[in-house]
Amino acid sequence: MSDTGKLYVVGTPIGNLSDFSPRGIETLESVDYIAAEDTRVSLRLLTHFGIKKPMLSYYKPHEAEKSAKILELLADGNNVALVSDAGMPCISDPGVYLVQKCYETGIAVEVIPSCNAAVAAVAISGIDTMRFAFEGFLPVNKKERSERLAEIRSLPHTLIFYEAPHKLRKTLEDMAEAFGGDRSCALCRELTKIHEEVIRGTLSELCDYYKELDPRGEYVVVVEGAKPCEAQEFTLEQAAELARQLAAGGEKLSDACKKAAKQTGFSKQEIYKLALEE
Repeated sequence: MSDTGKLYVVGTPIGNLSDFSPRGIETLESVDYIAAEDTRVSLRLLTHFGIKKPMLSYYKPHEAEKSAKILELLADGNNVALVSDAGMPCISDPGVYLVQKCYETGIAVEVIPSCNAAVAAVAISGIDTMRFAFEGFLPVNKKERSERLAEIRSLPHTLIFYEAPHKLRKTLEDMAEAFGGDRSCALCRELTKIHEEVIRGTLSELCDYYKELDPRGEYVVVVEGAKPCEAQEFTLEQAAELARQLAAGGEKLSDACKKAAKQTGFSKQEIYKLALEE
C-alpha cells in the first residue's frame, strides 16, 4: 500500500491577486488535486497563475459527503490542496470537518497561510488590537441573534464580524441597541480591492450614515469592547430590581424590563416574570 498523501490548507487572496504568496502558488502547482469551495471562482485564480489541476468541489452543507472522496484520494497517496473562495479555509468557510477527519485517520495536514479579512481589518481599524475575538457572521434568526449579542455585550475586547451589504443596516441597528450607540466601530469594506475603504464612527453615527447611502461590497465590522463600567456582571435578580426601580420612576413595567434587558443581557421576558414576583 502506498504512503498516504497530505492535505494542504491553502489561503488565497481576498481580492488582490498580487497578495498570493510564492509558496501558495508552488503548493497548488505541486498537488495532485485541488478541492475548492466553488470551482468556478477558484478556476479564475488558477487560470491567472497558469495552474492546471483536477478540481473537486467542497462546500457546505455537503462536507461529510465531499470529505469521503477526498479522504480516499489522500489514503491512496495523493496530495490535495483545500482552498476557499477567498482567504483562509475553515475560517467562516468550509474545511474544519475535513481537517478533523484527516487527524482522526492519521493523514498529515499542512497550512499555507495567506490573507485573512478579519485580521487585516482589525489592523487598520484604529481600534484596540491587544485582545480581539472573531465572531464571524451573526445568526440570521432574530432570537438567536439577540441572544448572541447579549452574550458578548460585556466582553472587554474588540469584536470582529463579517457582514453582507444587504444586511449591514439591520446589523448596525441591532448592535447599537445591544451594545449602546456610543461604541466605536470601524467598517472595513472591499479590503485589498480598488474601492477599499474604512469608515469609522460610533454605532449610532454609522446607523445614520447608512440611512442616506446604500451599503456596497463585503464588510468586516470591528467594534470596540465594553468599557469597565459596561462589563459589569448582573444577576437576574439585579436585573429585575433595576426594572422595578425604573417602573417606580413612572415607566410602564414592560418598558422598564426592556431597558433592563438591554443593560444586563437577560431577556425581557425572564426579567418581567421575576419583577412581578415582588
